[in-house]
Amino acid sequence: MVFAFTTVSAVLGASTVRGLTSLFVGLLLGLVGIDAQTGQPRFAFGVPELLDGIDVVVLAVGLFAVGEALYVGAYSSRIPGMMDKITGSLWMSKSDWKRSWPAWLRATAIGFPFGSIPAGGAEIPTFLSYAVEKKLSKYPEEFGHGAIEGVAGPEAANNASVTGALVPLLTLGIPTSATAAILLAAFQNYGIQPGPMLFQMQGDLVWGLIASLYVGNVMLLILNLPMIGIWVKVLTIPQPLLYGGILVFATLGAYSLHQSVVDLATLYVFGLLGFAMRRWDIPVAPAVIGLILGPLAETQFRRALSISQGDPGVFYQHPISAGLFALTALLIVVPWVVRRLRRARAGR
Repeated sequence: MVFAFTTVSAVLGASTVRGLTSLFVGLLLGLVGIDAQTGQPRFAFGVPELLDGIDVVVLAVGLFAVGEALYVGAYSSRIPGMMDKITGSLWMSKSDWKRSWPAWLRATAIGFPFGSIPAGGAEIPTFLSYAVEKKLSKYPEEFGHGAIEGVAGPEAANNASVTGALVPLLTLGIPTSATAAILLAAFQNYGIQPGPMLFQMQGDLVWGLIASLYVGNVMLLILNLPMIGIWVKVLTIPQPLLYGGILVFATLGAYSLHQSVVDLATLYVFGLLGFAMRRWDIPVAPAVIGLILGPLAETQFRRALSISQGDPGVFYQHPISAGLFALTALLIVVPWVVRRLRRARAGR
């Protein structure tokens, strides 16, 4: 879990410090409620509804949906935007198909490995695929002006990377993206903990999840290709109405969980927090991951110390745990060293 904390903080943030800041906010929120070992209330401030802890759904909706709506409402007027009309056919021509399928294959080979490793992410394979397609294309002059390879390659790499994020989630229990964090929360709501034993204990669930990826792609084709003209018209909805609708549905969703006014209050407190994090470019996903994994990490930490009679050496005496701690230290130290070397070279 410590390795997961460090990984997502280093990957999902613009900087390690900002990622860790968001993570510690989530860990702090994870302390709210009744202590699992002593039964004592913590940080509930006399509010009975907080004794069960903060709901992950309320936090995620507040940070992502409400925070984004508030941010757009506050700053959209400063950013002039224009929407171009769609011209030409909505369907791919034979030439488009011929030029696209090699880009799809190359991008898949680039994107999936990056998504499978805990520190991969989707940004690197996306830009790498674009660079590869521009270098291999017979029409490099079209890049930047609508080259089909420049769209097909990066999009395929992005999709393959996002799908690859299921590998560390299902095998190690490490969510390396915001979507994977929400999936982890859904698993835990049903008492399922992803990890090495998941394939043995919940094999039907795992293979059903993998099969759903194929079903989902078929459904996307059925829905998107004939109805793309309708989906594009969503962009014509005035932003005040669009984001007002988002706030209404977010409020209804949070209230429907427990029919509690406290959930509504915490929703908009987290919305203001999400607005501030968006404003100062602090990633939101590590906070959600901290709330999900924080209580589990605390419980296992205290349980290990209890078994070892207070000896902290139990955390690094075994090769696996020592190796994970070493990788955690490398994730923090290596980016700092690389930045220092780049600055030193630039100073020369």
